[in-house]
Amino acid sequence: MTRIPLALIALTLLSACETVKGVGRDVTNTADAVQNAF
Repeated sequence: MTRIPLALIALTLLSACETVKGVGRDVTNTADAVQNAF
């Protein structure tokens, strides 16, 4: 019974890491765009 919650936690952590990576990419892209604008 403990295996299913652990799998869910692992999936949640993985998706959270992907979300953080995506946000970091967006911030980097925005910074690049601002630098290119000036």
